[in-house]
Amino acid sequence: MFIQGEKISLRALEPDDVKLLYIWENDPAIWRISQTLKPYSEYTLQMFVDCATDDIFTTRQIRLMIDLNNEIPGEPKTTIGIVDLFDYDPFNQRIGLGILIHQDFRRQGYATEAIELIKKYVFETLLIHQIYCNVQQDNKASLLLFETTEFDMIGIQKDWLRTIEGFKNVYLLQCINPNNEIK
Repeated sequence: MFIQGEKISLRALEPDDVKLLYIWENDPAIWRISQTLKPYSEYTLQMFVDCATDDIFTTRQIRLMIDLNNEIPGEPKTTIGIVDLFDYDPFNQRIGLGILIHQDFRRQGYATEAIELIKKYVFETLLIHQIYCNVQQDNKASLLLFETTEFDMIGIQKDWLRTIEGFKNVYLLQCINPNNEIK
């Protein structure tokens, strides 16, 4: 899978991505956002990448890598993040969305472009009616990102996450496909 944007591209996982996933998935700073409680082995991540070619109807998820578009043909792409689509529900036509942009590439518009590309893909290819995401109350950057990309805050999950600072609320955001009239 390859989805081309102006500054970035979204692509399917490749075997070479395991080493980068190992670094990112085992970063405790990211665990707080991803709600991970333990490290991942390279073996586990390799199995995940190996299964990434399975059908979305089987796995109910898709992980796409976010690459910068390079101007130099033949040069390796710089991978700057991940988009996760999860909990795919074809009957109710909804899917969850998560995004990670490596800290060195944040606040440059890449996340906004990635979300717009993924919205186009899920609305036009998967024929999804709604995308949802959960954002921790103090993640102001993510809240702004999703509101900027036309997600509406539709609810609050009170005391949803237990953190070292105490329980935190999580906001539920949703984006309805404006062109989907299927009932």
